[in-house]
This record gives sequence, structure tokens and C-alpha cells, in this order.
Amino acid sequence: MTATASETTLTVVTRFENNFSPLNVEALMSDMTDDCVFEHVAPEAASMGRHQGQAAVRAVWDSMEAHFPGFTMEIDEIFAAGDKATCRWTMRWKAEDGSQASMRGVDVITLRDGKIAEKLTYATL
Repeated sequence: MTATASETTLTVVTRFENNFSPLNVEALMSDMTDDCVFEHVAPEAASMGRHQGQAAVRAVWDSMEAHFPGFTMEIDEIFAAGDKATCRWTMRWKAEDGSQASMRGVDVITLRDGKIAEKLTYATL
């Protein structure tokens, strides 16, 4: 039986989101198109804004540990419809004062030809 577009999207996005904890930049980038877009809005976010193309997006992933030391990501929920998916998540990291900080967010993702073409992230502390 052939997977539906929604099933394929759910599989790709679940794999992708799981590669944030622990961070696996190579796996993340292998699931993204060459012309991928990552756009994020979050309070106190490192390099907030729009990043386009493999090199620019990779640079953001490579910088995550510096901005969010010891971070972990927990997936709260993922759902897909056709080539679109939404993932709600919680990220935790060690704050400068040694306490635990956290941020909740949502990713709105679009696939093209089985890869992530666009990841729009919105988060709040």
C-alpha cells in the first residue's frame, strides 16, 4: 500500500524534529531542500529572522548549542495534512545563572518532493 501525502509528511517531519534532541545537524540538513527556508520569531532568539539555503540554515543549527547550552527538545504534538505539518514543542536549556530555562513553540512546515522546503517557527518563553 502506498503512503498518503499526509503520512509521508508526518514521517519526514517526525524524523526531522526528533533530530533536534540530541542535535544532529547532518540529519536535519539531509531532510531539507537545497533552497530551504527557516524563519523564526522568538524572544531573545539567536540570529532571529529569515535564513535561506542550506549554508544559512546549517549555520543556525550549528549555533544552537552556543545560544541554548545543553538544550533538549520535547515534541508535544505533530500533525500533517498533505504536504504541510505543524509541530508543537518545548525546549529546555541551562540559563546563564545555572537555572533551567524553557521555551514553547510551534513549527509550521511545508514539504516539497519529500523534503522540508520551509520551516516557520514561532515561540514564547
